[in-house]
Amino acid sequence: MPGSATNLVSLLLLGFFLGMRHATDADHIVAIATIVSRQRTLRGSAMIGAAWGVGHTITIMVVGGAIILFGVAIPTRLGLSMEFAVGIMLFLLGVLTLTGAGRIGRVAGHGHSHEPRLPAHAHVHSHGDYVHSHIHDHDQEDHGHPEDRTPIAWLDRSAFGYTTLYQWLRPFVVGLVHGLAGSAAVALLVLTIIRDPVWAMGYLLLFGVGTIGGMMLITLALSAPFALTSFKLTRLNWQLRVASGLISFVFGLFLIYNLGFAQGGLFTESPSWEPH
Repeated sequence: MPGSATNLVSLLLLGFFLGMRHATDADHIVAIATIVSRQRTLRGSAMIGAAWGVGHTITIMVVGGAIILFGVAIPTRLGLSMEFAVGIMLFLLGVLTLTGAGRIGRVAGHGHSHEPRLPAHAHVHSHGDYVHSHIHDHDQEDHGHPEDRTPIAWLDRSAFGYTTLYQWLRPFVVGLVHGLAGSAAVALLVLTIIRDPVWAMGYLLLFGVGTIGGMMLITLALSAPFALTSFKLTRLNWQLRVASGLISFVFGLFLIYNLGFAQGGLFTESPSWEPH
């Protein structure tokens, strides 16, 4: 009996470390990179990783719990649809990132007074999430718009307010969607090694905690280049954002094609799905 308990504890610890490993999956890293590309602080990036991990854990616990406790069987098309949703999400994240980053090339005109002053010049800078280029001179009054009048700031203010909750809601929802794709595989794996439902749910919980910790570490590593370049190297910061958006866009298209028409065949007459 003591040996059996020790083995179960070892399995639970294994679940924690496998959760940390699970956070490094390619689709997870691609998605979170597009989100932290807008962050300017490491602390904010760590909180984004935690929000993603919490969302992921909730889905794992709900879907995995239904499989473990109630023996729910996920149909092939439903399982494919859950993974297909990840492709759609990555595609949209890429589009949104590229659309926002594309504004850097837009030159905005601003009013100037007629008093003589130093020549105007093009200037690339950032306002929080918004990086752009426009003509201005060294007079602060001629900048043209305060930070709270940029398009993204206006959207955040008018649609969502200034709440910190909104900043964490995006990675939380992304984590929920990612949890849909992996929950069935994790739950089925647990059932093969742990027969007791209580211990199996404990394994899922520790797996989720490990995923949260792992994603916090990953977001810290990913956000460092964006945070370091956000103030003085705005051109490089913009290039990094474009790169992250392109990767997410292309990877999302690949998943959509592979799951929808090729290997998975979601939209064909004979779909094939194996949780992984």
